[in-house]
Parts: sequence; structure tokens; C-alpha cells
Amino acid sequence: MKKSSKTDWEALTSMTDDEIDYSDIPPLPDAFFKRAKVWHPQPKVSVTVELDVDILEWFKSEAEDWEARVQTALRLYVEANKAYLQTHRTAP
Repeated sequence: MKKSSKTDWEALTSMTDDEIDYSDIPPLPDAFFKRAKVWHPQPKVSVTVELDVDILEWFKSEAEDWEARVQTALRLYVEANKAYLQTHRTAP
């Protein structure tokens, strides 16, 4: 099920950056850029994973690129846990 967009993409793509109204978007603080990470594409491997039906159906119902969204969810989980372990590890 693909959700339709109400955006006038043709009008938007014809606009220059100066014509776009960014006034409702607050500027990002310096702390955002200090914590930001660039994710470089990694090689992909095919695997078989058993998932609960409701989880799979939810991802599939959200978007056609549901597999990429599962990948993103897993990436966020891994990165969050790496950060947690770095701050909570005790030195040997």
C-alpha cells in the first residue's frame, strides 16, 4: 500500500534554493554536527531470517522499500548499542 503525496513535486523541483521557505525549520545546533556520522554503503549479503508476522506485515504496509527500512532499523539498533557499550564498559 503506497501512500500518495500531496506535494507538487513539479513546482518544487523547478524552485531554486532561495525560493524555498525554510522559516519553519529551526537551524541545527553545532552539537548535531559533532555527533553526526556518515554511513558509507556496505556490501550486502542475502540471509534468511524468521520474523514475527506482525513485524513483517507492518514494514511491508509502510512502504515498497520495506527491506531498506528493515536494514535501517537494524543499523540504528547496532549503532545505538555500540554507543551504549562505549559509555558503559568498565575498564579491565
